[in-house]
Amino acid sequence: MPDTTPQPPALPVVFRPGRTRAVLIVLAVVAFATITAVGMLLGGLGPGERLSFVLTAVLLVGVLLLLARPRVVADETGVTVVNLTTRRRLAWPEILRVNLRHGDPWVFLDLSDGTSLPALGIQPGIARQRAIADARALRDLVEARSDTLPEAPL
Repeated sequence: MPDTTPQPPALPVVFRPGRTRAVLIVLAVVAFATITAVGMLLGGLGPGERLSFVLTAVLLVGVLLLLARPRVVADETGVTVVNLTTRRRLAWPEILRVNLRHGDPWVFLDLSDGTSLPALGIQPGIARQRAIADARALRDLVEARSDTLPEAPL
């Protein structure tokens, strides 16, 4: 009888919301071009006012690119979770469970210290089936890697 156990993906692997990221980056470019063009085309504006349009566009682009930043990177030694403004490195034994329940905005990692860490790099937003597949792949990796690595010291 063939082995039907799912095989985890090859390491290193990066999980990120691809479609959401693409939409945000395109929106950032369009917003920058539009706001800058409006600022330059409006008559009667001085250089300072035009500069304020450009700076507003840069600020908006910064926020949109910050929203496009989340990812989860799994390699031989553990997982790096990059959220909007934080980055956290976890060893495989630190991750007890990978959760993506119905209605969750993103994956949650249950950790050995009793806390839960949101992993915004896997989110069902635009591509739900992709997020479910990524969550399963990360879960398979956690199960496979946590068994093969030594336990963390107490």
